Amino acid sequence: MKIMIVGGHVSPALAVIDSLPEAWEVVFIGRKYAFEGDTALSLEYQEIHKRSIPFLPLTTARVQRSLSKHTLPSFAKFPYGFYQAVAYLRKEKPDVVLSFGGYLSVPVGYAAKILSIPLVIHEQTLEAGLANKLLGKVATRICISWQPSEKFFPKNKVILTGNPVKRFATSELPFSFKDKKLPLLYITGGSTGSHAINKLVSDTLTDLLTIFRVIHQTGDASPHHDFDKLANKRGKFPEEIGDRYKIEKFISPAVIGSIMREATLVVSRSGINTISELLYFGKPALLIPLPSGQHNEQLKNARFLKEVGLAEILPQENATGEKLVAGLQKMLIRRQAYAARAAYAQQLIHSDAAENIIKTITYVVRKTGSQEK
Repeated sequence: MKIMIVGGHVSPALAVIDSLPEAWEVVFIGRKYAFEGDTALSLEYQEIHKRSIPFLPLTTARVQRSLSKHTLPSFAKFPYGFYQAVAYLRKEKPDVVLSFGGYLSVPVGYAAKILSIPLVIHEQTLEAGLANKLLGKVATRICISWQPSEKFFPKNKVILTGNPVKRFATSELPFSFKDKKLPLLYITGGSTGSHAINKLVSDTLTDLLTIFRVIHQTGDASPHHDFDKLANKRGKFPEEIGDRYKIEKFISPAVIGSIMREATLVVSRSGINTISELLYFGKPALLIPLPSGQHNEQLKNARFLKEVGLAEILPQENATGEKLVAGLQKMLIRRQAYAARAAYAQQLIHSDAAENIIKTITYVVRKTGSQEK
């Protein structure tokens, strides 16, 4: 079987890819660069390249909810993206397309419909992204991660699979600290990093390193050069203090598991895949939701994890370095309370989500007979 995967959300896509039968052939459509006009390679490109899977870059319009000066220039890219998608599908002739949302999925999904190739989409969020709402009308099957999102799609197409979380290999922490007594803080802004979080860390790094050992994933966006600035700042500390701060532009999903297992606390955005990983590991987190987004999606995700008992929320609009440190100190005091909620949190994750999606794909291909075409 040949499957074309469209990467909108890379974490669940990789979880499914790593669970596919070896005999299946995979091609991947995604973003080669993390940001438009930037030269930093995207995490999805790097991870797909590592797996020796053909990577097909797509240029198309971003799905926009409101009019702005960027609306028309962006919309003008859609015909080209659709043309690219049709060309890729005709050349690769996949038996099925599996999409993980995001703006790239829209032209590919509609191209699949026109070419009579079955389309399976996966919704990660507690609600539904705009791209998946559009594609839900033409999709063959719709896999959802959480029951509340069912209401956004045709009921006869929906199947609750869960949100795939990578099977994290057991391994040692990939960073060596001379002082192992301090609690470990893992800071991440997601695969592209977060300038706002990086700025908070920079403002209060001295204080953080008196309390924690820190692993910090900054991203690699050129406009701010956060990695270079923070690495330079680390170099000015005495060796003993500087050793407590490990900084990386990207951290491979292959080692995230060992970091999460060892981490005492996590500071992060609150995208749904981050929330899923925090539930999987039962880790308490100080969440700084992205203030812009579809219907305050990240804030809703953060509130969900807080209700579970594993999170505190620091709104970006009034976040300061002092509030970051104070919030983390309070969380350290409450470690036992968070630990008591870990087992319950882990029960909310469908550990067989990747397998459920693969079963859905297999069913769809057999039902449509696309392998016989």
